[in-house]
Amino acid sequence: MIVLTNDDGFNAPGLRALREEVSKIADVVLVAPETEQSAVGHAITLSLPLKVRKVVEQGEFIGYAINGTPADCVKMAISVLLDDPPEMVISGINQGGNLGTCVIYSGTASAATEAAIMGVPALAVSLDSFTVQDFSFAASFVRQLVPTVRKKGLPEGVSLNINVPAVSKEKIQGVKVTRQGKSRVIEKFHKRTDPRDNTYYWMAGEMVLSESEEETDCEMVNENYVSITPIHYDLTHYPMLETLKEWDIEY
Repeated sequence: MIVLTNDDGFNAPGLRALREEVSKIADVVLVAPETEQSAVGHAITLSLPLKVRKVVEQGEFIGYAINGTPADCVKMAISVLLDDPPEMVISGINQGGNLGTCVIYSGTASAATEAAIMGVPALAVSLDSFTVQDFSFAASFVRQLVPTVRKKGLPEGVSLNINVPAVSKEKIQGVKVTRQGKSRVIEKFHKRTDPRDNTYYWMAGEMVLSESEEETDCEMVNENYVSITPIHYDLTHYPMLETLKEWDIEY
């Protein structure tokens, strides 16, 4: 059984396109947030109960919608909802790329990371556009990749962060194994006033490429390559360990 999840919500077209393709080669079950949970990162729900809604469409059980975060959904799928652990978790297909520092904020990537923490191989998949909704190539690419992941496996704690350019298959230049880039979204806060004359701010922004090294995820997707980045939840900066030990830190 393969668990499909996302951060765009249970009815998101990217998740449904993924289900349509992956179900051709495996049994799948959707375990996804009831509503959109974009950019919640690796948040989990501690102060509220998690409610699980069993979803049946056209007489067929397709999965569970949960009033929680993507990481909640993965935890529930593996620990509670399935009789046996899934063979894989696939998170996506996200509307919008998860590239560079955006991976830190991504609920899509965090769902895959949570699966890796729990010992289940996982993929996070994103289409690099907030407007294009043709997920057909991205979904087909994942379907073709799944058998390879099954055969080769992934190292402990590692998931694959996959970003697909939002262009036709004919314009895809190939597949690149990449590093996470350093590019980030440059935010802008639009100041507005509500009908009661209260000031509020609406955040917007765009990704600005600032890569100094070749073959990062941002650069390759920008050149119309599918990017595959192995990511890990260990955030330790190892070169700093010995330096930090030499600091004279008082207590």
